[in-house]
Formats: sequence, C-alpha cells, structure tokens
Amino acid sequence: MTALDTSGFDRLFQALADPYRRAFVERLSRGPASVSELAEPADVQLPAVLKHLRVLEDSGIVVSDKAGRTRTYRMRPDAFAPVRSWIDQRQSEMAAAFDRLAVLMAETPEEKDH
Repeated sequence: MTALDTSGFDRLFQALADPYRRAFVERLSRGPASVSELAEPADVQLPAVLKHLRVLEDSGIVVSDKAGRTRTYRMRPDAFAPVRSWIDQRQSEMAAAFDRLAVLMAETPEEKDH
C-alpha cells in the first residue's frame, strides 16, 4: 500500500477510533441489526447513532438496507481485508529482518570469556 492509496485505509482506522463505533462493529459481527437495536444499549441519542453508522458505512465497514421504515446494518465480509493485508506485510518484513539478524549472528564468531 502506497501513500497514494491509503485514504480508504485511513478512513477505516478513523472509523474504528471511536468506542461507540467499535461497539457497533462488535454487535454487527454477530449478525445484522436495525438502527433501533444498535441504539438501545448505546448511551447516545438516535441522531448520534445514525452519524456513527454513516461513518462506518462511508469507511466500508458496514452496509445498510432499508425495508419499509426499518434500516438494517450488517458487516461487510471483506471489511478488514486492508488492515489484515497491512499487518501481514509488516509481519513479513519483521520476520525477514529477524532472519537477516540470525544469519549475521551465525556468521559472527563468539568471543570467549577470559
């Protein structure tokens, strides 16, 4: 991921930075829920819940459907793929650095204690 294509990635992290939005994500990871179901345990007014859900939707974490007067939100199956990919890349780079260190240490003779 280059600096030029990180805007969606940044939005995803910004969306998850808020504890209310993380709570909604945790709830939605167990299955779809209506706005009222999501708002019930939250300690915020319905307009604030809707704003939080809009941020989650704009970041690509959730999608919504409307049937009649009920709007239902659900997780996108691939919502965290960019984060997973970024973490996997960092782990690969760190593993390669440790492998290089191990080779260097194996090639360096040990000093004897006197």
